[in-house]
Amino acid sequence: MTDRDAAPFDLAAMRKQYRSEGLLKSDLAATPVEQFARWFKQAATEGGLFEPNAMIVSTADARGRPSSRTVLLKHFDDEGFVFYTNYESRKGRDLAENPYVSLLFPWHGMARQVIVNGVARRTGRDETAAYFRTRPHGSQLGAWASAQSRVVAAREELDAAYAELAARYPEGEQVPVPPHWGGFRVEPETVEFWQGRENRLHDRLRYVAEPGGGWRVERLAP
Repeated sequence: MTDRDAAPFDLAAMRKQYRSEGLLKSDLAATPVEQFARWFKQAATEGGLFEPNAMIVSTADARGRPSSRTVLLKHFDDEGFVFYTNYESRKGRDLAENPYVSLLFPWHGMARQVIVNGVARRTGRDETAAYFRTRPHGSQLGAWASAQSRVVAAREELDAAYAELAARYPEGEQVPVPPHWGGFRVEPETVEFWQGRENRLHDRLRYVAEPGGGWRVERLAP
């Protein structure tokens, strides 16, 4: 990149002043999932955010080499946070070697973040199939057409694979669930709620799972 390319942007000067309203322990729900439900409802209905269920999923392989990507959250409850993917993708291979994962919900428009750290385990095939049936027909075909994370010679290769599948399973015909595709449920060990504050003195409150059950809440320095 040349100096001319960089000239219009002074990155050191790019900053926003965040809100003055804070986050106290007394504001929090009893469990992180209840608190997440509160914030997610606000993000989905009041935040004006594009795809508030989009989250950055960070994994690491057996050698500790990290990778991140944006994935859509498809379900959450007291048992964890669920997303779906190709098990042969990079994240699927990472999680097979190292099940520890981090989820980040970057709700910048509300000066909020939620960070979930925990262990990912595959969902059952019945649960996977039930969700797969809710996907649009084209997305079902796409799960078969794409060998996710693999090198392809050209876009035409993907288009040809999709066209072949579309001919085999036309609209209205049931598409089988790919054996290499399914869900992961992230069982949280910690869940941090981050609220942007003025002067970079942000509020960070983290739920930590207790060995005998239940949660403790601790405040982190920004």
